[in-house]
Amino acid sequence: MKKGIQYTGNVIRVDFPNKGLIQIEDEKVSVKNTLPGQKVSFVVNKSRKGKSEGRLIEVIEKSPLETVEPKCVHFGPCGGCTYQTIPYETQLEMKGEQVKRLLDPVCKEYKFEGIKGSPLQWGYRNKMEFSFGDEIKDGPLSLGLHKKGSFHDIITASGCQIVDSDYNQILSCVLNNFSELGITFYKKLSHVGYLRHLLVRKAARTGEILVNLITSTQWTYAGSEREDTDIDNLKSRNAGVKLSETEVIDEFKARLLKLKLTGRIVGILHTYNDSPADVVQSDHTDILYGQDSFYEELLGLKFKISTFSFFQTNSLGAEVLYSTAREFVGETKDKLIFDLYSGTGTIAQLLAPVARKVIGVEIVEEAVVAARENAALNNLDNCEFIAGDVLKVIDTIEDKPDLIVLDPPRDGIHPKALDKIIDYGVDRIVYISCKPTSLARDLIVFQERGYKVERVCAVDMFPGTVHVETVVLMSRKDK
Repeated sequence: MKKGIQYTGNVIRVDFPNKGLIQIEDEKVSVKNTLPGQKVSFVVNKSRKGKSEGRLIEVIEKSPLETVEPKCVHFGPCGGCTYQTIPYETQLEMKGEQVKRLLDPVCKEYKFEGIKGSPLQWGYRNKMEFSFGDEIKDGPLSLGLHKKGSFHDIITASGCQIVDSDYNQILSCVLNNFSELGITFYKKLSHVGYLRHLLVRKAARTGEILVNLITSTQWTYAGSEREDTDIDNLKSRNAGVKLSETEVIDEFKARLLKLKLTGRIVGILHTYNDSPADVVQSDHTDILYGQDSFYEELLGLKFKISTFSFFQTNSLGAEVLYSTAREFVGETKDKLIFDLYSGTGTIAQLLAPVARKVIGVEIVEEAVVAARENAALNNLDNCEFIAGDVLKVIDTIEDKPDLIVLDPPRDGIHPKALDKIIDYGVDRIVYISCKPTSLARDLIVFQERGYKVERVCAVDMFPGTVHVETVVLMSRKDK
């Protein structure tokens, strides 16, 4: 296949993550953002024998699997929920097949237990990071999600369906506020501007909401000097008036607190971030109202979650995921368990009541602080949480584990850390993965070093999207 040439073909299948496979004569090419059975046109942008890649130009014919009307008004331009037009049961089948297709060549004689669905198909997310920008160059201010295939264009996602209505009300309120006041957004190329992101988190069980506005420190406002500072008249007198940052942020807070929501705002934060990278992070955070954390409940335990700490983004789906992991762990009485890449300590605390001791290791210090607070909140005195890189920390732990639970980031486990984990020689390891391709790579090493894959179960935490979680139970072959 020749680079830069446009072709037409039918999508045979879709491999994880969202790679449609198309056969053109005796060559195969992968094209993202496609569905099985679609007829598409595409341009080849990478031409390698057996590994060509194409960029989708147009869907010429729909897939026969697309029998559902999209629920979200942003479907199409927004790249978030690719599988939205496919019935949910079919989505589950596709994701289960994708995981099995990756693991079958790697694992032998394992039991694949299919895929478990999310309790909610819509409105399931407990966290959203919205970006400020414009949908067209120099267009009006927008706030929402990236347009499909674009680094710059932002679609105002006020009708997003994978969050509940409180998120959309908050988004519209914030966008209207800054649009009316004429505040600029931070431009990714020039690194000039003020508004960057809006982070909203809401607990599924408690209904508590945390709102965090992320800006640069580049406060600018074009206009003449104000004659007075009557904040109540800002909306009617913002044109041609120069406002202070304090006034604008106060108006942002006041408008949020007037909203009629199903949940309850417990904290409003303002985070400054001057990193040139397009990431949500904090150089400094001010609490504008309430507190900097909220509480969620999971499988009978209570968790304090701060604005940036990791917590599964589908609370009810997390109960399915962690219940599956707990079942795979099996007998824990009098056992010492390592929970590596432990986040805010969710798995550790679910296992602690039926174990002798659980030691969690997590590189994000804020998450470790939260994990310790959560253990105290749940009256668990047999949990220990250590901040640091798993690769380095496990050399400093004198205790030797009986069982190990792994929940690494998307890229999987560092090869050197993987060797150290295997060297413990524990009878059972449970591996939770959010990226099956990384999982398949790591499982090869585990098996070469004496472990057998016993059970695998996929869990759909992200309905409508291409993502899937996987839980794996391994045991030592010589046991």
